[in-house]
Amino acid sequence: MGETTVTTLDGRPGPAASPDAEESRATQGAGGFLRRLRMPRRPRLWFEILLIAVSYWTYSLIRNAVPEQRAKALRNADWIWSLEHHLGIAVEQSVNHTVNAVTWLIIGMNYYYATLHFVMTLGVLVWLFRRHPGRYAATRLVLFATTAVALVGYYFFPLAPPRLMSGGHFIDTVAVHQTWGSMASGNLKNMSNQYAAMPSMHIGWSLWCGLTIFALASAPWARILGLLYPVATLTVIVATANHFWLDAVGGMLCLAFGFLVARLWYGTLPYALPRLVATRRPGIPIKA
Repeated sequence: MGETTVTTLDGRPGPAASPDAEESRATQGAGGFLRRLRMPRRPRLWFEILLIAVSYWTYSLIRNAVPEQRAKALRNADWIWSLEHHLGIAVEQSVNHTVNAVTWLIIGMNYYYATLHFVMTLGVLVWLFRRHPGRYAATRLVLFATTAVALVGYYFFPLAPPRLMSGGHFIDTVAVHQTWGSMASGNLKNMSNQYAAMPSMHIGWSLWCGLTIFALASAPWARILGLLYPVATLTVIVATANHFWLDAVGGMLCLAFGFLVARLWYGTLPYALPRLVATRRPGIPIKA
């Protein structure tokens, strides 16, 4: 019932065409190729390591290749600072001075700023790869699209961080406490574009981590920590005078763009995709 027969050239009925064969023919051509690209599949470790390494290298290369427009970056910083005063949210200086008075706390924040940005993001990617392979590619696409669109902001809106403002009276906590806490401070300042503060990828990446953990973790304590992570990161980037509040808003908008790209490509949010993906054995079609 429901089977289809075919007729040979001599008029005799031939074998029924299997649904799998029909599905295979249906996925051929340009439309089928796009459908296969959008289909969740098990990620390959060697490819992911290579992709992440090359992508981050390219991101860093482009970010640092953006001309350091010091005068324009300082003017933009003055404009942001004035806008925040107008909005009544210009409390970065107070937070910076208050936290800097607690030596152990600000030193810890310096190291937090320098390390957790990478450690947590890579850790979440590894967790997705191992525990949620069906959602890995889509969630990784969100991260990559978020990071890519941030480059547009660095190019068209150079922005000095608060610690580099002229007459801003902010404290460069890395320089004062002689710690390693920023690629744009101390001996490392020549290795990074100091005026690529808008948007903040510390916020874009930490919010990506937090939402992913909250959406997919099963333990309640892990979900709570996931939400607290971007909040802690926001406190750190302000206390260390590396970003304004509005830089964080820019990072959030970039992340929203990343989710939009993934939604358009996969037809749903990454977290709604199946956790696991079927593995095809040689000669055996995948069953839904």
